[in-house]
Amino acid sequence: MMSNLFSSFNPTSSFNLSLNWMSSLILIILIPNLFWILPNRISLFFKLITSSLHKELKILTKLNSSTLIFISLLIFILTNNFLGLYPYIFTSSSHMTFTLSLAFPLWISFMLFGWFTNTYHMLAHLMPQGTPPLLMPLMICIETVSNIIRPLTLAIRLSANMIAGHLLLTLLGNTGPFLNYLLIFLIFTQLLLFILECAVAMIQAYVFSILSTLYSSEVIYVPKSPLSPCHL
Repeated sequence: MMSNLFSSFNPTSSFNLSLNWMSSLILIILIPNLFWILPNRISLFFKLITSSLHKELKILTKLNSSTLIFISLLIFILTNNFLGLYPYIFTSSSHMTFTLSLAFPLWISFMLFGWFTNTYHMLAHLMPQGTPPLLMPLMICIETVSNIIRPLTLAIRLSANMIAGHLLLTLLGNTGPFLNYLLIFLIFTQLLLFILECAVAMIQAYVFSILSTLYSSEVIYVPKSPLSPCHL
């Protein structure tokens, strides 16, 4: 039994080093081997996933070539979420250090690109169309604050959902020795909760990549092409 409820989220190991963070690099170590092997079921499965995700993400973004970044981000987060469901494996996606290091560089790159290339377009986003003149200063403050806290919302949403599910699994697991006659009910509840956590792991990775795609589409301005003579 664990001495502390949050000990499963402790990044240190028995050597007093943060070696548990190496679990987040398992995907980087294993996946490249698939490119040197003849087409197999795993590689074909990944190609099917990436092609379907590309078709969905290119609807949200204005540049089709940028979808590969968000597909890679989704697979990376999804793998770390699933690894955390295995016993005695560190859940890196439950820490703000991990989630904020993914969200903040994306947000700052979007902001730098938008303000340096499309300054007028970025200023127009601070003022929604149809805003009354009296509410314009208030709307600018609200849009500015909501834009600044975007990396925090991305990071907190992912880490909080992963922590909540793991805490429920830990609490139910610790009550096992005290339930002599309700052990079957506890196992059934743990199984349902584990299935729910698998769904949460997929949904949170998908939400993180979708919101990142939407944030990138706001800073990319594609001017409308003038009408050709045949349309006049």
